[in-house]
Amino acid sequence: MLLLIPVIALTSSLIMNDTAMLVFIPLVALTSDLSGADKAKTVTLSAIAANAGSALTPIGNPQNVVIWRTYGLSFGTFVGGMLPFVASWLLLLLIFAFSVEEKKLEIQSIPQVRLSRTALLSAAFLIAADVVLAETGRALWAFPVTLIVVLLTSRSALFAFDWVLVLTFALIFVDFGEIPSIMASLGLSFPHAGVPLLFASSLLSQAISNVPATVLLVGGRPEWLPLAVGVNAGGTGLIIGSLANLIAVRIAGIKLGDFHKISVPYFLAALLLSALLLW
Repeated sequence: MLLLIPVIALTSSLIMNDTAMLVFIPLVALTSDLSGADKAKTVTLSAIAANAGSALTPIGNPQNVVIWRTYGLSFGTFVGGMLPFVASWLLLLLIFAFSVEEKKLEIQSIPQVRLSRTALLSAAFLIAADVVLAETGRALWAFPVTLIVVLLTSRSALFAFDWVLVLTFALIFVDFGEIPSIMASLGLSFPHAGVPLLFASSLLSQAISNVPATVLLVGGRPEWLPLAVGVNAGGTGLIIGSLANLIAVRIAGIKLGDFHKISVPYFLAALLLSALLLW
């Protein structure tokens, strides 16, 4: 886990936390079975690593993309603001990782994995190209460029794409985006800055998940950093806090109670640590 946590965290910051769970959870589950480690603990720690690591960059998860585009932040500004918090979250997670016990590792044959260099290079190019397009005010060009490159290099990926998930996110933006206007007309509002906004956004994420919480809160244009810290910390608590949690639990087949034995104490500790840093 001391090796996997940094790797998962760094990977999530580049390919998104949900994608990282699809890649790493089968490996984590297999390694746990081979080593005799508690699979519920290792899977939970991996999900937290994905959520915490993805918070570092504006392309690490959907809520960061929303904040990045809404506030017109540069890539460097976003990373610079989130770096102290992400570093503290990962350090805290490594401390939690010492609770994992393992037995003697049984060496077994590992199946070969085929690597598509063409797909890898095209994906790396698209990550850089899409960020540049977004940074230079040409975000709408990212879709046709991505579509053309994928069609030319790895067409099968389009057939494996979860279009229903994209439509779900679109409906979330429409529905939750209207709520701030309704609240404003009633004279109601959420906190707009500092630690109160941090607590409000992180706790709201426990109820409706962090992406809808971001869409709901960003309509009032609060300070971006407490909002980003709050919704990202909120993804490490209850399973509903982040889609990455649901993916991890579903693939590994662990119990919700076992997941929350680790995730909830970690969330409370990370929230307190974040409040101190922000203050």
